[in-house]
Amino acid sequence: MFNPPYRAAVIGRTGRGGYGHEIDRAMTDPPKLKLVAVADDDPEGLASAVARLGAERGYADYREMLDREKPQFVAIASRWLDGHRDMAVACAERGIHVFCEKPMAPTLADCDAIVTACERSHTKLAVAFQTRYSPQYDRVRELIAEGAIGEVLEVRGRGKEDRRGGGEDLMVLGVHIMDLFRGLLGESAWCFARVTEAGRPIGPADVRDGAEGIGPLAGDRADAMYGFVGKPAVAHFATARPREPGQRFGVQILGSKGRIDLGTGWAPHARLLADPAWSGAWAPGWVEITGGDVGNPDATDLIPTNRRIVADLIRAVETDSQPLANVYDGRAAVEMVLACYASQARGGPVTFPLADRARHPLETLG
Repeated sequence: MFNPPYRAAVIGRTGRGGYGHEIDRAMTDPPKLKLVAVADDDPEGLASAVARLGAERGYADYREMLDREKPQFVAIASRWLDGHRDMAVACAERGIHVFCEKPMAPTLADCDAIVTACERSHTKLAVAFQTRYSPQYDRVRELIAEGAIGEVLEVRGRGKEDRRGGGEDLMVLGVHIMDLFRGLLGESAWCFARVTEAGRPIGPADVRDGAEGIGPLAGDRADAMYGFVGKPAVAHFATARPREPGQRFGVQILGSKGRIDLGTGWAPHARLLADPAWSGAWAPGWVEITGGDVGNPDATDLIPTNRRIVADLIRAVETDSQPLANVYDGRAAVEMVLACYASQARGGPVTFPLADRARHPLETLG
């Protein structure tokens, strides 16, 4: 590595995922970074991004940008998944470190290719799992370790359950919950899931191409249970399309002495109930969990946490370690999502790592 400021660049795709969740803005953070270029194959989108970010140059071809500008850090900003593999592999092959929008890729084969490319070139990749970087998340982990809720018995999580509830929600936003499951309970060991459409198990006729380049998907409801290596506790995930969508996107950590509710994002809601009944019947009430002196962050402002992720990526490169939410975490979250389909196709539990990594599990539906 050279000395900072490091050369940084952004890859966007106007009309195909654009610049999602302020990922691009994370690269405009001196003194460690200097944004030198943006790539976008849409001329109007490229001109807008160059002006918005104050980049020195713009390119229609991201590979040309990588070769000519030789950045040390690149943000893959598009929300659409179908370009992530080629972009991440192109960066890794050139020794460039990556901050990648989630989900990392639509298939296990794609995720494996990204991991292999990073390992071969000794490059680092950080995934935009913002909740992992929130001060509230750190404090929740501390409280669990201190025994504030006793023995962890189970963790429950739900998707955002908006119009995308079901298969689309499972992939696009479910990866956030899967990552929290692993952050709280460790490596996943098995999955037992049921994926349905209008109340019946999905079949080949229910498989369709998902929006945002997420590949094949199916089902308007998914219910899954996960086990974890060396842990008695299990995690439950569900997503559906309820008539009255709620604000349930997050996790509940249920213990022998109480419970913790944790939302998602840079400034998630987090609260503790010291009640073994989990209802408030045996306790005075909920206690808000704060993350220390972080001011009054706007939960909708992702720029601070994305810059936190990039700062952690830089730290990982400078110390030859892994980012907090790294390429292996990105793959594991996608694998947990796809395990739901693999379990449905098998009609029983599946173990990790999934054995068939070449085919999408929906291709195996009988």
